Amino acid sequence: MTKIHILGYPRIGAQRELKFALEAYWANKITKQELSEVGSQLRQDNWKNQDQAGLTWVTVGDFAWYDHVLNTSLLVGNTPSRHAAIEDPLERMFAIARGVSSSCCAAGASDMTKWFNTNYHYIVPELSNATEFELQWTQLFDEIEEAQSLGYQVKPVLLGPLSYLYLAKSNDGVNPIDLLAKLAPVYRQIFEKLEALGIEWLQIDEPIASLELEQPWKEAFASFYSQSPATLKLLFTTYFEGIENNIEWIKSLLIDGLHLDLVSNPKQLDSIVEQLPEQWILSAGIINGRNVWKNNLNNSLQLLNHTYEKLKQRLWIGSSCSLLHSPVDLDQESQLDRDVRDTFSFAKQKLNELALLASGLQNIGDSRDQILKQSTALLALRSKRAAINPRVRERSAKLDQHSAQRPESYAKRHAIQQQALNLPLLPTTTIGSFPQTPDIRNARQQWKRGDLSQDGYQDQMEQHIKEVIAFQEEIGLDVLVHGEAERNDMVEYFAQHLQGLAITQYAWVQSYGSRCVKPAIVVGDIYRDKDLSVYWSRYAQSLSTKPVKGMLTGPITMLAWTFPRDDLAAKEVATQFALAISDEVEALQNAGIQIIQVDEPALRELLPLRRSKQDHYLNWAVTAFRLSVAQARSETQIHTHMCYSEFNEIIESIAALDADVITIEASRSKMDILNAFEDFNYPNSIGPGVYDIHSPSVPQANAMSELIEQASRYIPLERLWINPDCGLKTRAWPETKSALKHMVDAAISVRQQQLVTTN
Repeated sequence: MTKIHILGYPRIGAQRELKFALEAYWANKITKQELSEVGSQLRQDNWKNQDQAGLTWVTVGDFAWYDHVLNTSLLVGNTPSRHAAIEDPLERMFAIARGVSSSCCAAGASDMTKWFNTNYHYIVPELSNATEFELQWTQLFDEIEEAQSLGYQVKPVLLGPLSYLYLAKSNDGVNPIDLLAKLAPVYRQIFEKLEALGIEWLQIDEPIASLELEQPWKEAFASFYSQSPATLKLLFTTYFEGIENNIEWIKSLLIDGLHLDLVSNPKQLDSIVEQLPEQWILSAGIINGRNVWKNNLNNSLQLLNHTYEKLKQRLWIGSSCSLLHSPVDLDQESQLDRDVRDTFSFAKQKLNELALLASGLQNIGDSRDQILKQSTALLALRSKRAAINPRVRERSAKLDQHSAQRPESYAKRHAIQQQALNLPLLPTTTIGSFPQTPDIRNARQQWKRGDLSQDGYQDQMEQHIKEVIAFQEEIGLDVLVHGEAERNDMVEYFAQHLQGLAITQYAWVQSYGSRCVKPAIVVGDIYRDKDLSVYWSRYAQSLSTKPVKGMLTGPITMLAWTFPRDDLAAKEVATQFALAISDEVEALQNAGIQIIQVDEPALRELLPLRRSKQDHYLNWAVTAFRLSVAQARSETQIHTHMCYSEFNEIIESIAALDADVITIEASRSKMDILNAFEDFNYPNSIGPGVYDIHSPSVPQANAMSELIEQASRYIPLERLWINPDCGLKTRAWPETKSALKHMVDAAISVRQQQLVTTN
């Protein structure tokens, strides 16, 4: 029988059980044992789903309390020295991820960044010349034994040593490759323990093998994979890109099988099969792990038929990547339009797609007829639900090179805006959101259920906005925000008010730790037929004489953080989002809003992994942003916010956005991210974050003052803004108030020092 498997399954639970358990544990509302029981139940439910669908193995090692890269760090004993004194392994994990501040110790969190071109985040491993590795954390082995005790056949998954080192951060300039000699023996120990547990196949993830690697990394792969375990077989797993450009050196490795992502790059299949060593198996990642559309199984069958005839049982069928990036269970969605719903497939349903496709390949029973019938019905449904809007298509077609340009240069705009806004040196602001309190969430739920009228809901949101404005004025912030009390999510809120998108009830996916997002689904042409945010911004501005930013989400982030349609090019979808946002920008400034922030935290997220494809993407992504703000008058100051953008790689494109002010996350890296600005004369204003909102720790004013002074080495003070790393939605009010007060104090302190120096 053809073997079928997945690369990983969502760990959060169908009802986000992991999120709520983690947050209850962090708040000391449940014990470690109770947290452990939630994790065990989630794993058992996931394994049961895979087993019942007929998968050859259940995948073990994909469960993490925070993220799988951090799991790997603990497994190989790579703990930052500042956290080493924390004896409890679980508490040490959370300290690395979230930071810790207590009477006994204080240690900042490790950096967090995006997992390749996804919206999943990982905690960046830290390396130095002093780093030593040691097999420590037993979670992987414990969970294998847990699954085996339940009678399951197990395929563990482990992040490979080369990808682990490549994704790490060097604290003292050490070359990560030079640490492979220390790390390799620990991986050999892991292999031995897996063999002792009776494991036949190990899925060893090496996603960097799809990148355009420099020669030393290729040689490092050859070094580590020059010897194979005694009995353990290695499935060398790649995803998010093709590997046809790297197969020449990959095929020389001592491995037993190769996994291809045929969703991101189906064209690689034939060339890889022709060069596949005859003893290897080939795992075909044909079911999309990153989107919600049903697979056209007939097309997949046609793609794989020739390969199956050649390889027979050496061909496995799998997901393109981990289903971590998919929602859990479509069966929960009772409120979607039936015709739309029947074109979707979530993680649980994708398991059944795999099983049916494998049966079709082997021509078992009437499986081929079922596949043809299902694919025909799917095409009919997609044709029926395709919502093409002629006005949107015509408007997009009329765009030219001048459509995405503002009328004045930044230098002229800056002078006009300074006169209009009269802001001080080092103006202070926040990124946009303030804590979403239980009162806010309860009111929203009551309103959705019909237990609270529209007027009643509006009154409560206005009261929260009033309190947020009053607090900001009290502590002396220079540019205020309305706090986004009315918004459930920075993307979903706008998706609910735009045409062309479907909103789900439970399509949650993990972003990081306990943070989950519920992407909308693009099902048709996108357009704005009413105001999106004008009422709330106008109300907030009426409460203060200081400028209050209008807050919008940019076109690339709307594209990246929704599930895009699969029948229209991403560039065109981004253009449709941009035109809709452009209409809202014009409405905001006409309502008297002088500063408008159009957030693009996902700009780098969609960057193709291969450098040869990046310029094309960056050109249309930058154009989409510029198009979204082209209606802004010179006196309207445009801000944008970005997360974890690794600016050194795309600094010219960020400058090309031509935002008047960009704000970026910088505090965890101690402003190291600003190294990108050392050799590049960034022309506009910038606000590097001076405190980490992802940690509950409250930084002191002097610590933030030091970061401001460090930032001033890269950015002239007259173009430097002071702000947190990101929005404050997930934080509690006590820490928010203290941290922002310290931030304002820090800005005032540096401002006064500058005045003394100048005089």
